[in-house]
Amino acid sequence: MKRTYSKTFKIQVARLYLENEISLHQVARHYDIDYSLVRRWVARYRLHGASGLEAATKHHYSPSFKLQVIKCVTRDGLSDRQAEVRFNLRSTGLIGKWLAQYHSGQLTKPCPEIERAAPMAKKSVERPPVDVPERTMSQEELLEELLYLRAENAYLKKLDALIREEKAAARNKKRKRSKG
Repeated sequence: MKRTYSKTFKIQVARLYLENEISLHQVARHYDIDYSLVRRWVARYRLHGASGLEAATKHHYSPSFKLQVIKCVTRDGLSDRQAEVRFNLRSTGLIGKWLAQYHSGQLTKPCPEIERAAPMAKKSVERPPVDVPERTMSQEELLEELLYLRAENAYLKKLDALIREEKAAARNKKRKRSKG
């Protein structure tokens, strides 16, 4: 399961590394996290400050931005991780995906921004209609039903008590046999 870390925790980790003379591995061991996370957080904090450590949200990048990242990676020889930090992307996997799109011809030239449709409204769940009597009950009918329900409840309680007694008697019988 993937753990999520708060922005304040990430800042604390990055500052511990930057303000002290200890290695990434020592910081990672201190917080019991993978050192690659420490390395990523430190790089983001150096380049973008605290805003570089914001929680990941869904971003929709324009085709021109994607091409800019691809050109920078191919022209400057940046690794995916370096480009991720420089452009403040949330995943190195995006760059590989964009490169594949570029090489397949799907991402060749900047195209105008496509307006995103508003999210579809959630379908309302139809609930079965509640049984509503066609007419309201009179006081007498309500009292009659109340008495009936009370009697039914008392009957079920007595039945339950009898069943428990029988089970207890059977257990006691077994105990006496096993002792004797």
